[in-house]
Amino acid sequence: MRQTMTTQLTIVARIEAKPEHTERVRSALIKLLEPTRNEDACINYDLHQDINNPSLFLLYENWKSRELWLAHMETQHIKAYAAATEGAVDNFTVNEMSITG
Repeated sequence: MRQTMTTQLTIVARIEAKPEHTERVRSALIKLLEPTRNEDACINYDLHQDINNPSLFLLYENWKSRELWLAHMETQHIKAYAAATEGAVDNFTVNEMSITG
């Protein structure tokens, strides 16, 4: 097994906005794209919105390591997102994944 520090981390984050706050959450998520993609540790950071349920968003992210992703979670742009969407999200799930096979 590879050491944690050098193992790439994939994040699949599922964010379900309260229907009346969909645009607020969408706008806050879009504001995360540029600063996150500019982080050295970020390999890719892709935002998706469900076609049939516009209140459902999915972030598909790849990071150089879990430690570097954890550092990302402490950045000012993540804190700004949390403040901007407080009370607007019904469900938020994060899955930390690794490549298998």
